[in-house]
Amino acid sequence: MILKNPPVAKIVPKIDDENVSTNKRVIYLTFDDGPNRGTENLLKILHKRNVCATAFLVGKHAVGSKKQKEDLELLKKDQLIELANHSFTHAHNKYTDFYKNPAAVVQDFDVAKDSLKLLNKIARTPGRNIWRLNNITVTDLKSSTEAANSLKKAGYQVIGWDLEWKPTNKMELKGKHQEMLKKVDSIFYNDLEKTSRHLVFLTHDQYLTDADSINELDLFIEKLQKSNRFVFRKISEYPKINEVLN
Repeated sequence: MILKNPPVAKIVPKIDDENVSTNKRVIYLTFDDGPNRGTENLLKILHKRNVCATAFLVGKHAVGSKKQKEDLELLKKDQLIELANHSFTHAHNKYTDFYKNPAAVVQDFDVAKDSLKLLNKIARTPGRNIWRLNNITVTDLKSSTEAANSLKKAGYQVIGWDLEWKPTNKMELKGKHQEMLKKVDSIFYNDLEKTSRHLVFLTHDQYLTDADSINELDLFIEKLQKSNRFVFRKISEYPKINEVLN
């Protein structure tokens, strides 16, 4: 099912708006590695369901092809999407070597920020689930600690994720939406999210190229909406993230 003719986006209320109950759980949909294959399909799903999300962009992907350049412009113009930094090189997919040089890591993010003309310093590290916010410090691999601390010292607000929808070997979404919905409920029920009542969800643009994956993500978002227990927010609305602007 390839989505067509998405409706015009509506205004998404903030969490403290009067028409949003404060007892709801907040979900932050985030998508890494764009602009990439599947970016256009992602935007169509978001508009179909009228939900906001955050795209963590890779700088070199923005100039990788004519299509990627076009997709970047779509992302920049879309009010449902917030743009954030996922590095310039994506560590050339050699993560161990990348994090051995903290100064080079910071420089890589600075290049991405400048080349993408990003207005904030919200970042996600490639290949690592790292958090460096005012009230959260998490490093999944200790060898990345110095680089993570250097990013924070440089003013970056580094945010990881609470739940990831991973791919199959064919780079399609693995499993069905029902499984992911159970994982969402389990995280909230067991209070496993980094900030209580706030869940950061991760998947990748490039997993949204086949009809089944597109449909499963669409159904996942639809079921979350219909449960009437959740609201969706952009990552800049995450508690205490304190963006650092130019």
